[in-house]
Amino acid sequence: MSTRTAFVTGGAQGIGKGITTTLGAHGFAVAVVDLNTEAAQATAAEIVEAGGRAIAVAADVTDTASVQAAVKTVTEELGPIEVAVNNAGWDDFMPFLKTTEDFWDRILEINFKGMLRVTHAVVPGMVERGFGRVVNIGSDAGRVGSSLEAVYSGAKGGTIAFTKTLAREVATKGVTANTVCPGPTDTPALRKFADASGQDADKVIGGMTRAVPMKRLGLPEDVAAAVAFFASDAAGYITGQTLSVSGGLTMA
Repeated sequence: MSTRTAFVTGGAQGIGKGITTTLGAHGFAVAVVDLNTEAAQATAAEIVEAGGRAIAVAADVTDTASVQAAVKTVTEELGPIEVAVNNAGWDDFMPFLKTTEDFWDRILEINFKGMLRVTHAVVPGMVERGFGRVVNIGSDAGRVGSSLEAVYSGAKGGTIAFTKTLAREVATKGVTANTVCPGPTDTPALRKFADASGQDADKVIGGMTRAVPMKRLGLPEDVAAAVAFFASDAAGYITGQTLSVSGGLTMA
């Protein structure tokens, strides 16, 4: 069990909710940081009802001032941030040649620069205190590519490379940085994609499931288990690593 403070972006729903509730169950004081305030409050309430410590914090990772304000709030209410989980993300599925620069900018602002903003805000304190865990949520799309997700794949590939470099720079300061890459995970976002695909949604989900050696989609809790490990004190000699949580779909 841990009593450390964790700051989780996009922590209210889907994979993020799996992460925040799992960290809460492991004793972390959890900041559920999300643009959706109502969902964040509901998730924080679930953690508290289960016996944990949690607060909901509204933040937009595309806005530096918003990120800095969230960090200040969490520090004042829960204590210094010792674990940062950059999970906030967004994507839409379309061929690259049909994308626009506005689309590129939105993908990069949320998925890549949002991670940079949070990391830039919290790592100095980690270095000063001599302890920190940065866990970035990548994607197997960033490892092997994914059709209809070219820009997202690029952003997640950048996340993986950035995390390795950060890990090198802070390795002697008691701070680790690692990436968790989910494979197909059963979340509202995945279901929305299946519904919008123009095909039978059940067939789309079925095709994804059959492609996984374990013959099931991932669950938010599966991803959360990897995050909780990297966030733990026991993972102090593990840094710069990229771990796929994909049921064996990606073995790279």
